[in-house]
Amino acid sequence: MKFISFGDIHEHAENVQKIDGISDADFVVITGDLTNFGGITKARDIIDFISRYNPTIYAQIGNMDLEEVNNYFDEIGINLHGKGIIVEDMGFFGVGGSNSTPFNTPSEYSEEQIEEFIYKGYESIKNLPIKILVSHTPPHNTALDVVGGGIHVGSTAVRKFIEKYQPQLCLTGHIHEAVGEDKIGNTIIANSGMLSNGGYAEIVKKGKNLEITLKKV
Repeated sequence: MKFISFGDIHEHAENVQKIDGISDADFVVITGDLTNFGGITKARDIIDFISRYNPTIYAQIGNMDLEEVNNYFDEIGINLHGKGIIVEDMGFFGVGGSNSTPFNTPSEYSEEQIEEFIYKGYESIKNLPIKILVSHTPPHNTALDVVGGGIHVGSTAVRKFIEKYQPQLCLTGHIHEAVGEDKIGNTIIANSGMLSNGGYAEIVKKGKNLEITLKKV
């Protein structure tokens, strides 16, 4: 089984058509930020465009998406935010939006709310052998939450959850300049960067193992 993950689209989804093997992938996971302060109309345009290349999509809002986008994802049955989705023996659970930023973006949450969303999704997939956390905001104090000046701006709630429960994989984004991989214990954390810059991740499941490769179009 193979799936493709990307995020931080910010209304520029053109690179989807350049992703190698996207039409052959089993599904696509979107980590958040489809729009720039956009609502349902913008998000629907993005989802419709991606659907031309792969119709099976799971998605969640980022901090730049209006709350109504979350409701839209609920309506069309693809939402990961605060939910769990089961694909064979894999459990995906997500937390969209972000912790507080200096920019007053539409979908920001307290650390307590982030923790609540994570556990709400986790509850429905916790007994599956493979668990994948999709968190728009990265865990605190990793290589993937560093902004200018070396400041770590990730979520402490996401980090605490990973430290305690050790999902196999955490797919993240949000911090555009912090592309790469890191680990917390046995959990691999991956930020593929902005789709508009060509970044995406290819994840291949082989038995109980996940092989993740960060790529660019």
